[in-house]
Amino acid sequence: MSLKELYKLWIKRKGGSGEILVEMKEWFGDLTLNVVFRMVAGKRYFNVMNGSLSDEKKARRCQNVIRDMFHYIGLFVLGDAVPWLRWLDIGGDEKAMRRTARELDSIVMEWLEEHKQRRTQGQEQDFMDVMLSVLNGADVVGFDADTVNKATCLAVIAGGSDTPMVTMTWALSLLLNNRHTLVKAQEELDKHVGRGRLVNESDISNLEYLQAIFKETLRMYPPAPLSGIRKFSEDCTIGGYHVPKDTWLMMNLWKIHSDPRVWVDPMEFKPERFLTTHKDIDVKGHNFELIPFGGGRRICPGMGFALQVIQLTLASFLHAYDISTPENAAVDMTGSLGLSNVKSTPLRVLVKPRLSENVYG
Repeated sequence: MSLKELYKLWIKRKGGSGEILVEMKEWFGDLTLNVVFRMVAGKRYFNVMNGSLSDEKKARRCQNVIRDMFHYIGLFVLGDAVPWLRWLDIGGDEKAMRRTARELDSIVMEWLEEHKQRRTQGQEQDFMDVMLSVLNGADVVGFDADTVNKATCLAVIAGGSDTPMVTMTWALSLLLNNRHTLVKAQEELDKHVGRGRLVNESDISNLEYLQAIFKETLRMYPPAPLSGIRKFSEDCTIGGYHVPKDTWLMMNLWKIHSDPRVWVDPMEFKPERFLTTHKDIDVKGHNFELIPFGGGRRICPGMGFALQVIQLTLASFLHAYDISTPENAAVDMTGSLGLSNVKSTPLRVLVKPRLSENVYG
C-alpha cells in the first residue's frame, strides 16, 4: 500500500477525530513485499483499492511462509546438538521446517512456470526473467537451472522484504517513544522538502537528522542480532588467540553495537551521537563498531537496496502523516526470538495527513 493509497483509506475510514488506526508492522511489510515481488516476479499483490481477495491471499501465504522460514532458521533444534536424537524430532520443528520448505518451493515454482510460458510475449522483464535468460537451462555446480533460479529469487525476496520491514517498525516505535525526536525529524522534513510535495529520493542526502535516526535504529535493533555463519579456511591468529582451520564464526552484532566502551549510554536512543561524537561512522561495513549488514567481501549484498527502501519510505511517511499511539501509550519494545529481530507485538498507530489534499494526488 503506497502513501497515496493510505490517504484514500483515510478518506474512507476516518472518524470524527480525523485519524485512522493502522497496524504499521503489517503496512511496512506489505509495502516492502510489493516492491520486492514487483522486482523479482513482476507481481504486485497488496493494493488497498484495486487488489483482489485472491491476490491478497497469495501474498499473505508467501509472507507467512517467509516469516516461518526466518523463525525456523534461528531456532535451536536438539538434533543439531545431539545428532543421534534427531529422529525423535522433539517439538515437531524439523517436520515444520520441511513443510515450510515445500511450501516455499511450491510458490516459487508457480511463478517460474508462469515466466517460462510468457517468455516469448515480449513483456517487461523482471529478475526471474533475467535468471531464465542467464541460466538458459544449464546446470550450475550440480544443480539444475530451475533450482538455481528458485533459490536465488527466494534469497532476494527473503532478504529484501524482511530487513526493511523490521528496521522501519523499530524506527517508528523508537520515535513514538521519543516524541521530541519525532518532532525534530518532521521539522527537518518541512525545512528541506516543504509541504507542497512528497519526498523524493534526492532529498535524502539533505536529511542529516533523519539519517542519524536510521543509524541509531540499526545500532540498537540490528535486523539480524547475529551475523551470518563464516568458516575459517586456514589456521590463523586473532588478537593473540589461535583459531584452527574450519572453525565456525558467528558474531554477536547486538553486543558490538551496545559496547559501553564505544557507545555512551548504549541502551538510550540518542540519534544526536551520529551528528557529534560518531558523525564519521556509517552502517556500510567501514566501521566495525557498527556493522548491521556485516562487512568485508561477504557483506550483505542487499544492503544498498535495503537502505534505499528504509530511508525513502520512512522519510516519506513521516513527512506525509502525523502519528500517535492510542491514548498516547508507550510502545511495547519486546523483540522476538529467531534469526530476524522482529518486534513481537503489533505496532498500532493513529495516522492523520499533515499535507494538503492536492499533494496526495
